[in-house]
This record gives sequence, C-alpha cells and structure tokens, in this order.
Amino acid sequence: MPLKEINHPAIDIDLRYATANNLTGSPIYHHAVALLHQDALAALVHAAELAAAQGFRLCVFDAYRPSAAQWRLWKALPDPKFVADPRMGSMHTRGVAVDLTLCSADGVPLDMGTEFDEMTAQSRHARCDIAPQAQRNRCLLLGIMTGAGWDHHPHEWWHYNLPEPTRYPKLGDQMEGALLMDACVPEQAL
Repeated sequence: MPLKEINHPAIDIDLRYATANNLTGSPIYHHAVALLHQDALAALVHAAELAAAQGFRLCVFDAYRPSAAQWRLWKALPDPKFVADPRMGSMHTRGVAVDLTLCSADGVPLDMGTEFDEMTAQSRHARCDIAPQAQRNRCLLLGIMTGAGWDHHPHEWWHYNLPEPTRYPKLGDQMEGALLMDACVPEQAL
C-alpha cells in the first residue's frame, strides 16, 4: 500500500477530523492516524527538516482523507473554493495533500491570522488585512513548504499538495474502517 503513517520528531499530529474541532462540528475519524502517500511523506519529512533547521516544528491537521470523509466535508460546506467536490476526488483522497501549521520549537502554533479551516477571504495567502506577524508566519511556512517541493492552495494558508496531484490515483477506502466514524456517504456516490 502506498500510504505510510507520519512519524517524525519535528512533526506533531493534531488530526482535527478525529475531534469535534473542525468545520463539521463533530468527529469524522475514529483514530488520529495521519497517513500520506510515500512520495508526500518524503516531501513532508524534508519540510520538517527545513523547519527544524530554523528552530520550528510542523503540526499536521489532516493528511490522507477517505472519500466518505470528503463527502462529509462537502455536505458541511459544498463550496469548491474550499472543499473539493468528492465526485471529482480531492488531493487528500489521493494521499498527496497535507493541512498543517508552523509551530515554535516547543510546539506552540504560530499566529497565522486565522484558524485552520476558517473558510473566509482572510485565509487566502498574501492577505494584507491580517497582522504583519501573521503575514510573516504564513510566508515562512510557504517558504519551507515550497522549498521542500510542495504547492500551495491559494484560498487556504494551511493546505499544501504535491505538484501535479492528479498523476496520483484516488485511493480506495481500504483505511476507511480504521479512520472513519459511521460512514455517511450519499447514495449517489455509491
């Protein structure tokens, strides 16, 4: 299987979809297991090493996302600017996207101007209507991630994916039973 668990000393895991602290307001995943395609994991480890060299850590909010979880997010926010239409598949369902933030060496998240999953205009990169320190922190995260080979999502400061993500196939939901709460997939998706 191409998915591997994220496990690195400079990467913390705060898998938000295993908690109620996400845009749906309820847990989606049973377990806080963050998985990525092996190519994405290698790029994330590179980013963590770049961050650590500057005295920072990464904190991952989401990684591989089974299609049933994508459907739940789409049901909560059917806006393709922020949530990929599950009929098309997302970069997360391919295992080549990660949602994350940058933290201090002791694990305290840096101010990014908005919260993770805050689906507003202020979550876009290069906003001038957030505090200057938050702008610098976003630029620092962007520099680390692009230096490690990631592309960014223009509407979400926290989302990064491997270039040309559609060259990776959508993954089956073989991990769905281990990760998801009771499945809630619309009939038209089956």
